[in-house]
Amino acid sequence: MLKMISKPAVKLVERYLPDPYIFVLLLTLVAAVAAIAVERQTPLAVMRMWGDGFWGLLTFSMQMLLVLVTGFMLASSPPVKRILQKLAGTAKSPGGAIILVTLVSLAASWINWGFGLVVGALFAKELARLVRVDYRLLVASAYSGFIVWHGGLAGSVPLTIATEGHFTADQIGVIGTGSTIFAFFNLAIVVCLFIAVPLVNRLMLPDEQDSVYVDPQLLDDEPAPVGRLTRPAERLENSMALSLLVGVPGLVFLLDHFILRGGGLNLNVVNFLFLFLAIVLHRTPRNLLTSLNEAIKGGAGIVIQFPFYAGIMAIMVQSGLAQSMSEWLISFATPTSLPFWSFISAGIVNLFVPSGGGQWAVQAPVMLPAAQALGADISRVAMAVAWGDAWTNLLQPFWALPVLAIAGLKAKDIMGFCLVQLFITGIIISVGLVWF
Repeated sequence: MLKMISKPAVKLVERYLPDPYIFVLLLTLVAAVAAIAVERQTPLAVMRMWGDGFWGLLTFSMQMLLVLVTGFMLASSPPVKRILQKLAGTAKSPGGAIILVTLVSLAASWINWGFGLVVGALFAKELARLVRVDYRLLVASAYSGFIVWHGGLAGSVPLTIATEGHFTADQIGVIGTGSTIFAFFNLAIVVCLFIAVPLVNRLMLPDEQDSVYVDPQLLDDEPAPVGRLTRPAERLENSMALSLLVGVPGLVFLLDHFILRGGGLNLNVVNFLFLFLAIVLHRTPRNLLTSLNEAIKGGAGIVIQFPFYAGIMAIMVQSGLAQSMSEWLISFATPTSLPFWSFISAGIVNLFVPSGGGQWAVQAPVMLPAAQALGADISRVAMAVAWGDAWTNLLQPFWALPVLAIAGLKAKDIMGFCLVQLFITGIIISVGLVWF
């Protein structure tokens, strides 16, 4: 049944889903028109919101570009490639490859979302070298594991409300991760997704005649052998000692961060870890630069699209449109159904504000008073917003850009499969939020 459903879904998306750049332009127009029509903002005011907010994600854009680049460099180092090859070698069939890449992506994304995006995509490429399997579904499976990130160790909403002095602390106090990430209902959702997502991906595996394969030779990125070194500059470029003198102190800094100072994982720490491991494992600066030149080719989408999303977020927040959408969706909620409607509203807002922390800043002022007025479970409502943010990433190509860049595919190649997962995971998460 899933194979029959996924086939028209894939064709529908391939035909009608535009390039992510076109998608963000259309979302910009939709947000601007809605702010004018619904919030009675003037065109000039909306234009100013958009322009003033256009560069609001510059730091995050650079972080995402570094997730792609540093993750690629790390995974293309000889030791990591051998590990990925050995793990990929355990998949003996197309179905096994689909299940394996999904489980690896789920586990990595639960630990840290940036880690999951990069590891999933690079592992998919490694599997494609060894197993003849539909490459579109393989990469879609790697991306589908991203669904669990906001219910995992790096979830921005649960970590925010567990931090002393967070912006809603006066309203709800500090809510520990035992009531959110490690609560029974959240762990139950995660476990169900770890079972359902791989199985759904496996059941969507197309027949031989409908599959799209990739030539394994096109995935090879072996560096050219180094010739005889004659210039002092060449000796520096191929110096193992130079890499170790810089790379080892970077890794020692991380040990100090985690062990002596008790620091945690965030996007900067993940990028720092990827970069300095890559410096050490590539052994020479020349090998690292060769990998960098290959990695940077896929970063164009991030560079051009993220400023547009920052502009959309500014329109949604400053015009009051995001708040109005959330208020309308929870206006007919009950204490029992509020988590469900919070989940749905967060999923819709996420299409326009694809940022976990940014979305919580937008929706918390609406959701928390509603939860208090209805006597609903605040921690469950907060996690409903988190899961809604993660859920529609299966439809929103914003977060898929690093994966697509690494895999060499377009959004339309994988989003048909993700669309099927969107409906199935939406049911699982909804049931978990209301009944678990």
